Amino acid sequence: MKERTIVIGDIHGCAAEFEELLQKIQPGRRDRVVLLGDLVNRGPESGRVLDLAREHADLALLGNHELRLLNYRRTGDPTHLKKSDYETLKQLRAKDWAYLEAMRLTYGVPGQATVLVHGGFLPGRPWRGQASRIVTRIQVVGPDGQPHKRSEFPAAPHWSQLWVGPPFVIYGHTPRPEPARERWSLGIDTGCVHGGYLTACILPGRTLVQVRAREKYFET
Repeated sequence: MKERTIVIGDIHGCAAEFEELLQKIQPGRRDRVVLLGDLVNRGPESGRVLDLAREHADLALLGNHELRLLNYRRTGDPTHLKKSDYETLKQLRAKDWAYLEAMRLTYGVPGQATVLVHGGFLPGRPWRGQASRIVTRIQVVGPDGQPHKRSEFPAAPHWSQLWVGPPFVIYGHTPRPEPARERWSLGIDTGCVHGGYLTACILPGRTLVQVRAREKYFET
């Protein structure tokens, strides 16, 4: 039986902060460490983050940044990529691609009525079986009832504001200065790569542990 489930938000190549957070929490052999995706891109050390993930994490979920890289690798189509992705591609080794390929979309925490996901879920539908393009990318729900980025509909509600559980959902993807708390969800992407914090949520209890970014690595 695992004692704690340690859920860590978007790392984005911030290996020093990831290592500092692990040292602060001190996961034990009976703890479970789950990473919420977007381990790579934007920050300086995507390869080292993946090394640390293999060493310390029990599993990692698929983020939109990993999905983008995998789509490029599958198709060879550079339109899948953004400028900052090319530095990551230089760092990825065969074992890294294998790790990305093994990422799952969601994880139900045993005994906690809690589901972990990178981006979120489209409300009003069962969470199981929602497509990768939704669960890795959703931010707001547009007037058409479909998932969109905030930039497309800035005034539209975030999916978490419309989500009614159970289950309770812990997610990343949408960076904010502080963790985003709703009745049925908790967002823990606190923008480490943008100069914010790297945040972990420890279950049971939903205790938050943070480390501050050492610098701003990426400007949006």
